[in-house]
Amino acid sequence: MVGPLLRSLCSAAARKSLSSSSYSANYRKPYVFSLASGLARPFSSSTGAATFPSTANDHATVVDPSRLRNVAVIAHVDHGKTTLMDRLLRQCGADIPHERALDSISLERERGITISSKVTSISWKENELNMVDTPGHADFGGEVERVMGMVEGAVLVVDAGEGPLAQTKFVLAKALKYGIRPLLLLNKVDRPSVTEERCSEVESLVFDLFDNLGATEEQLEFPVLYASAKEGWASSTYTKNPPEDARNMSDLLNAIISHVRPPTATLDAPFQMLVSMMEKDNYVGRILTGRIYSGILQVGDRVHGIHATDSGTAKTEEGKVVKLMKKKGTSIVSVDSAGAGDIVSMAGLTSPVIGHTIANVGVMTALPTVDLDPPTISMTFGVNDSPLAGRDGTFLTGKQIGDRLMAESERNLALNVLPGLSDSYEVQGRGELQLGILIENMRRENFELSVSPPKVMYKIEKGQKLEPIEEVTVEVNEEHVGLVMEALSHRRGEITDMGPVPGSVGRTRVCLTCPSRGLVGYRSVFNSDTRGTGFMHRAFLSYEKYRGPLGNVRKGVLVSMGYGTITSYALMSLEPRGILFVKPGMEAYDGMIIGEHSRDTDLDVNPVRSKELTNIRAASKDENVKLTPPRLMSLEEAIGYVASDELIEVTPNAIRLRKRYLDVNKRKTMSKRPKD
Repeated sequence: MVGPLLRSLCSAAARKSLSSSSYSANYRKPYVFSLASGLARPFSSSTGAATFPSTANDHATVVDPSRLRNVAVIAHVDHGKTTLMDRLLRQCGADIPHERALDSISLERERGITISSKVTSISWKENELNMVDTPGHADFGGEVERVMGMVEGAVLVVDAGEGPLAQTKFVLAKALKYGIRPLLLLNKVDRPSVTEERCSEVESLVFDLFDNLGATEEQLEFPVLYASAKEGWASSTYTKNPPEDARNMSDLLNAIISHVRPPTATLDAPFQMLVSMMEKDNYVGRILTGRIYSGILQVGDRVHGIHATDSGTAKTEEGKVVKLMKKKGTSIVSVDSAGAGDIVSMAGLTSPVIGHTIANVGVMTALPTVDLDPPTISMTFGVNDSPLAGRDGTFLTGKQIGDRLMAESERNLALNVLPGLSDSYEVQGRGELQLGILIENMRRENFELSVSPPKVMYKIEKGQKLEPIEEVTVEVNEEHVGLVMEALSHRRGEITDMGPVPGSVGRTRVCLTCPSRGLVGYRSVFNSDTRGTGFMHRAFLSYEKYRGPLGNVRKGVLVSMGYGTITSYALMSLEPRGILFVKPGMEAYDGMIIGEHSRDTDLDVNPVRSKELTNIRAASKDENVKLTPPRLMSLEEAIGYVASDELIEVTPNAIRLRKRYLDVNKRKTMSKRPKD
């Protein structure tokens, strides 16, 4: 009888002791007994080590800053960044569920491009590497700019066959500006056309690029590695077929550890963190990700959000850290604390946005924010007021569209949203693709809206009109050079360099500068002119003097003057008039664009006309209608196609082109007004 009673008393006392002690937060965790101290320590599953519970003066669970390396992977589009990240994750033991594991957004997987920056951490030889995968497309340059302040080093990935291109220059300039020490990785050396001589040429081109961009002596002393991310190996010396035991990423990981310096951070200073990324979770609310510049952050700490204003530092919100997370490989791990130099995510505050500083309550000094390049084009988003409005979507009102756009501008610093007239919003961004991705996401979220064509954002300096100029690299077969040059000359392009493509017979590379307004809508024309064999890359260069009006870059359109269902009978007679954008069975209304006219003027037509029926039956009376397949516009093609007096009607199930003024008489009246 005494035995059970004694055991119950002991267990009750033990529970009371645990609940009242400093171990109360960790009482559910397994304990490890330390022979050295004779004390039981809670076992941390995230670090795999037994540690004391963290206190303000105890750094046991915090990674030593000297063992941290913060590295961004930067490159031109399609040079192999995300594939390289897959191989690094796999090398360090992460479970990769599929190729391009970090491309988590559905549009990224569909289009094969990286849209937003991603942070993850991997462990290598007792060091922790925080790796940032960045987009390579010029339109998403803001994603690159905002993460550069988080890292000390960068892996510059360059295609060994293509060499440095327009976006390579852009991302490298950003890295050098922040004092980052890049290391050069020549990818795709396993290709048959890549030789050791070609790699030496690319090295020289990259060195010249570093020099032209004003790199320091320290930055110019970059190590060079050779890799095939597809095959999963990297080497410090040139090879096409490394030995079996060297077919891994060890050389690259070792180079990162030795070349990239650890973050300069003080654990004993007050806590400060600059928010660089933001996302929303249905359970914990707003998740803020950034690099800790000083101090230690623990779950339960009181913190506040602050930001610099013209009149000083403003306080946004005060709250408690409810959750602290870190991405390890492809999974998210909860941690109890994190220290200076580390990149972590926290939840608990609802107001701070990207660029704000999270700090201890006593700190009122905001960290410097990132300088972003200015937006170059704008589009107006408004309520869909066509006769077919409200059939597909759920979110139709101006307030719903405005709230969605404002939320997007908080997450994406490269977008500016300005309220306009009558429930419309001006959205300013870097390019058609960036705004097209936003519209596509809204479509998938059941929004209905009308979108204006892109407008270039001009500047006036010293009484002179300036416009954004882009650097364009075009690579085409020789037989298409004349066609491409003629089209770009109409768009005010000026050639800066031209020559054969190294390692490719019959291919020509042309480098030129062209106004952003001239490139709007050109990509689809370029793909048609080169039969899909050419590629074109562009990146913002600078604001320069206005180059004058463009040449004739588009024909007129066929405009519907009937309401109803489109018939085969009507389209049969309209086919000789131009290229159709619709097919039988679709709905049409007055003012809707159904095709491109073969001439430079607009033509009003009736696509809903049906055949008059008679009671006479004869073999020759009925005609078998055979129509040419129509040109069905994608969203990006529609954005590039519409003219200033037209709109795009975007619904979850359809993309329609229409005139801004649906009434034909109103269109005639407005066409007589002088244009801007």
